[in-house]
Amino acid sequence: MAEGSNFDFLFKVVLIGDSGVGKSFTRNEFNLDSKSTIGVEFATRTLAIDDKTIKAQIWDTAGQERYRAITSAYYRGAVGALLVYDIAKHSTYANVTRWLKELRDHADANIIIMLVGNKSDLKHLRAVPTEEAKAFAAENDLSFIETSALDASNVESAFQTILADIYRIVSSKSLEQSSEPIKPSTGDTITVSSSVDPRTKQSGGCC
Repeated sequence: MAEGSNFDFLFKVVLIGDSGVGKSFTRNEFNLDSKSTIGVEFATRTLAIDDKTIKAQIWDTAGQERYRAITSAYYRGAVGALLVYDIAKHSTYANVTRWLKELRDHADANIIIMLVGNKSDLKHLRAVPTEEAKAFAAENDLSFIETSALDASNVESAFQTILADIYRIVSSKSLEQSSEPIKPSTGDTITVSSSVDPRTKQSGGCC
């Protein structure tokens, strides 16, 4: 890490899932930073993994998904995704398959994905069995966790786990072919540079 910098890595993680599933739980755990020009909010947080300082940038659709307005710009540069459903609304779980397809179509092929069953405090209203979701996650090579934004159960753990998984892959150079090192004045950063497969299309332009 360059002298005077305040982080070693910057990781962009996107939140996806139906409206109303509670994706805004990041607001309790992260510092809401700003609203971008593509109609999403993102929050940031810095944490330590091993002896490295990781800055996480968590992007939330801010309800844009109800208008089908999510574009490839939302996924561009993301190294992780939290795919969230509501354990008390089976329809939000049924739509996970569609969200997963969208993610596979637009995001980097090496993106780390965690399936998150939110509102675990609503046990008496549970419509999605834990074992069913866990089996789906295993079949699709996703990690899995249940969280509750209401009592903050496992919310911290969800972020810690996915960021640790991303760090392990980045530090082992598994993302090397699909990422570029960026060296801003604040320090050395590694992020996936494009959602477009470099083998099929050369990324150009900016933003």
